[in-house]
Amino acid sequence: MMKIKHSKFRNTGLIFELLVKQVASDTLNRKDSPAVNIIKKYFSNNSTLAKEFKLYEFLTKNSKVSQSKGEAIISTITEISKRLDRNILKKQKYNLISDIKEHYNIDEFFAIQVKNYKPLASLYCLLEAQNSDTLIDPEFIVNNKASIVEHLTSKKQDKDNIKDTLIEEYSKYDKDLRLLTFKILLEKFNQNYRDFLPEQKSILKEFITSVNSQKKLLNLVIEETTKIKQQVELLSERVKDDVTKIKLQEVYKMITIPSNKGKITDDSLVRLMQYYDLVNELKQV
Repeated sequence: MMKIKHSKFRNTGLIFELLVKQVASDTLNRKDSPAVNIIKKYFSNNSTLAKEFKLYEFLTKNSKVSQSKGEAIISTITEISKRLDRNILKKQKYNLISDIKEHYNIDEFFAIQVKNYKPLASLYCLLEAQNSDTLIDPEFIVNNKASIVEHLTSKKQDKDNIKDTLIEEYSKYDKDLRLLTFKILLEKFNQNYRDFLPEQKSILKEFITSVNSQKKLLNLVIEETTKIKQQVELLSERVKDDVTKIKLQEVYKMITIPSNKGKITDDSLVRLMQYYDLVNELKQV
């Protein structure tokens, strides 16, 4: 699975911070600063690049916020980022770097230290991952999101909580989902199942964290499918209506427990989540 490599040359927020520091350096050295005109040209208009910069600026200007507000900020930033034209953005970044190279030694320019380097780099990686058509390593997304939330809240983050939050977010999406075969899984999962049950969230979380451990995931699916089948059998015994009893018995036969030598696919997980919904509905009836 792919990870996004941070690029200083494409990190709009980082480049702006470096330009500001360059202006200060030029001013202290009592010389005209080309960086001033570069900032005016690329960041003080309504261009796509300027719009993306506002996302980075929004991140750096917020700190010591609540956990819920921090999550909302990240969600808002990623959603707005999806609306930006990536092709136009790429061209504008190319032109920006060309202008910087024209006036400064590019290696010396990017060697300047920036205080907010870590959250800026994490946001770049997160936005690139969210806008990528390639399957991205979920642990990579979790780590970058945790870094951003730590910056926003000034508190160390529990990565398991970040994973839970990701699941909450993914349950709201379908075609825009980019993480693993979650995209495939949720596209197949009917709109009626958007309000995930705790058991469904647990399975999805395991799906994220067990990408390199098929055996662990397989054992869990076998265990959960067995429990579901037992629950359907119990419900069948309690029902007094003969027609309903027959239907439940048919459902019981349909539920297939995977072989311990088998392989878990997205279809297997979809079926398991549908079983959870079925049992939940039967219990309510």
